[in-house]
Amino acid sequence: MQYSLEALGWNQHFADAFAPYEPAGLIPGRVAVQERGAVVLFTTTGTLNAGGQAVAGDWVAAEKLPGEDRAIVRAVLPRRTRFARKEPWLTEEQVVAANIDTVFLVTDCGRDFKPRRLERYLTAAWDSGADPVVVLTKSDLAEDPWETVAEAEAIAFGVPVHAVSSVTGEGLDGLEPHLAPGRTVALLGSSGVGKSTLANRLLGEEQLATGDLRRDGRGRHTTTHRELVRLPGGALLLDTPGMRELQLWADESALNETFADVAELARQCRFTDCAHGSEPGCAVGAALADGTLPEVRWESYRKLQRELHSLALRQDARLRSEASKERRRFARSQRRTKW
Repeated sequence: MQYSLEALGWNQHFADAFAPYEPAGLIPGRVAVQERGAVVLFTTTGTLNAGGQAVAGDWVAAEKLPGEDRAIVRAVLPRRTRFARKEPWLTEEQVVAANIDTVFLVTDCGRDFKPRRLERYLTAAWDSGADPVVVLTKSDLAEDPWETVAEAEAIAFGVPVHAVSSVTGEGLDGLEPHLAPGRTVALLGSSGVGKSTLANRLLGEEQLATGDLRRDGRGRHTTTHRELVRLPGGALLLDTPGMRELQLWADESALNETFADVAELARQCRFTDCAHGSEPGCAVGAALADGTLPEVRWESYRKLQRELHSLALRQDARLRSEASKERRRFARSQRRTKW
């Protein structure tokens, strides 16, 4: 099947980035599937299996092998947005999805809904550069889904929150404004919250594997790779494996978006360098004292702030170590040159 570049989300940003590769006979392609070091590309010549390092949603410059449905990725074009997390046990970034316009942060209306986890996902989403949208699935199984909606809205300031049922279809029409032709939406959330079931409902067919509910009402982890699919209306949808944990890889400034209430209070403090402890005129302390700012909300903010500060320190230490190694390698090469 052949694709037009515009239908895949191509725009002037990518056209300008691809221009240097065109004289070499390379072709643009978008990574549709990423699994075990291999990728599948959507291109104007059809679907191609390719070797090379890229992530789902990336635009690449590829060399098509003559007479074959295969290609080699020669370059990854600069990303407009990227949703990333920290590699477990390593101080390295793992990009989960690239060039995403909107991130559907998927959880459910029941026991899986955890406000503190949603705050973590919101922080990563704001840092990605994409627009976050909270999608609460399995509303048909919840006693009062609107109570969960209110709880989500209380921490997701200015972010659309939708309660939906992939079984009855209730609430799905509210997602349509985010699914315009050529736009790319990623489904992100923990295992078993119903991402693939939601994707199949939006596709209008059982294209992606899903799992049955367990006895506790939770879904089973089914998606094993990242896959970009086209919806009937022309939008592109990226389903991703469920995340058992999301370790943040973000700038501390992203917290100001997730915790807009805390950021606004901090701006009202008497001193610009207020540590929000026992300082006089501390608006944060006053809000905690009168209950305007819930203690659990403040503790969540402080926890994520400490996590991101620790990450920044480790990144800085790693860069200094790499720079030191490079200086030593250069010094050794200079000594060999003299001899």
